[in-house]
Order: sequence, then C-alpha cells, then structure tokens
Amino acid sequence: MKKRILILLTLFALLLSACNANIQRNDDGSFTVETTIGQVELQELISASIADPLIQDITVSMQNGYILVSGTRQRLNNSNETDTLSFRLDLGVSNGKLTASISNAQIDGYAIDEARVNNWNQTIANRLSNFGGRSENAKLQSVSITTSDVTMVWNVIR
Repeated sequence: MKKRILILLTLFALLLSACNANIQRNDDGSFTVETTIGQVELQELISASIADPLIQDITVSMQNGYILVSGTRQRLNNSNETDTLSFRLDLGVSNGKLTASISNAQIDGYAIDEARVNNWNQTIANRLSNFGGRSENAKLQSVSITTSDVTMVWNVIR
C-alpha cells in the first residue's frame, strides 16, 4: 500500500512540475512516464546548475541530438569586461540513470577546468532527472533531444 501511494505521489508531482508528462499504465502494472522539457526551462536549469555569479546570459540552442550552450562571464579584475563561455551538452542513459556529458567547454577559446566540467555534468544530470525520476523505482529508458525539447521516457515499477 505504501508503495502504491508513493508511486501515485510521484506521478502527481510529475504533473505539477515545469515539464509536460504523459503517463501510461503497462500490462505488468508498471507505468511509462514520458516527460518533456522545453528550451526556456532547460535554459533555467542549466543556468542554475552552473551556479556561478560571474556567468550570466546563458542561452541554449537545441539541435537534433545535442545542445549548444553559450553565455558570458564577467572578469574578476574588471566587471565591465566579459568573456564568452561555450560548450556542447550531450545527454544519455546509463544503468537507468540520466548522464550529461559536456564537451568543448571553453571561455574565450581556453579550456575550462575538468573538475568544474565534471561538477556541471553531475549537477545538470541530477537536476534534469528530477523532472522525471523522482522515485527510486523510476528507471530512465531513453532520452532524446530535438530542436524544441528534451524528452525522457521512464519506467516506474510499483
């Protein structure tokens, strides 16, 4: 009974989140939940994941299969001058969990520290997973990126 209530609460939370969710009950009693997040919400999520007050004006350009991210970074020694931040973001699935992989991360052509990029990868994956996998019983089946949104398909077991 507790599991059923937990699953119902998880599904209800999905409906109230900033993304769209389609829920279908499967023959085996599990649920297939398809969540979709648009460009504006994704842009806000990535901005919050970077969480650097010097990095501003984050924009995302959604391509088929990946996301291009750009922004500006104020210089520490002169806040009137900015540098250009850019990277490519790929999303995937590993063992039922969402993965984020940033590549070609640069500020004005210089590579961004690998530890920082790894932190961004983990934070983006965690925050984006919260849109669909709010239960330990939720396993990500697939993720796809189009020019308009990111779609994740989850299987939620009772």
